[in-house]
Amino acid sequence: ADAPPACRRAGQSAMSQSDSLERIVPDALEASEATGQDTLRLHLERYHYAAQHLTAGRVLDLACGVGYGSSIIADGQSSRQVVGADLSIEALRHASASYRHPRVSFVRGNGGAWSRAGSFDGIVSLETLEHVPHPVEFFAGLVALLTPGGRLIASVPTTPSVDANPHHLTDFTERTFLALGEKHGLEVVALLRQVQKYSPVSVALRRERRTKDLRRGLGRYYLQHPGAAVRRFLSILTDGFSNRYLTVVWRRPG
Repeated sequence: ADAPPACRRAGQSAMSQSDSLERIVPDALEASEATGQDTLRLHLERYHYAAQHLTAGRVLDLACGVGYGSSIIADGQSSRQVVGADLSIEALRHASASYRHPRVSFVRGNGGAWSRAGSFDGIVSLETLEHVPHPVEFFAGLVALLTPGGRLIASVPTTPSVDANPHHLTDFTERTFLALGEKHGLEVVALLRQVQKYSPVSVALRRERRTKDLRRGLGRYYLQHPGAAVRRFLSILTDGFSNRYLTVVWRRPG
């Protein structure tokens, strides 16, 4: 079965995307900007966590961006071969130039055109599902590419994000995210929960480069999507001014 399209948009410069919420480019971040540095820290923590829970064999890092995570995965075990895949040509060029690794190959695409069912012993796709138009079908495509006994590692925000981030299409909770794996009979091996606090004042004033990409006209958006306003209000009541993320390590039985 073909994996559905990855979330990354082709034709945009990977370097310009460092200014947005779409993609992190580590060597383009400014040291003084807490938002970008904190987001990078969370991304790196997820990749190191994934590397610890993957077994030997062939691993797909789908929506790999500029490739720093693919290199981390490959470093985790000497017998591991990693395919970093993305739809952005510019991101892959940056990956090949900045994160070259003897056990990593970078390819353009979503896996469906060059992979058979059961092609990978491990699949990593972090902060991807919230971007795609059909996350249920996307997840099913990942499961199809996994060998029996293989591990699938994915992460999503579990607090509302669609209202503020125009690149996000689906809000997840822990329950709805875990339900994706349950539907396919996957076994939960491990969970990583992360919390990223933010200042509502800094966000509202868009003081840092990455916050400039937040949705404009949020009040009008809430009037048009009252359910989103309710979810945001309840999230602040429950979690305060923080973004929460869940990374799940699943195992396919067999």
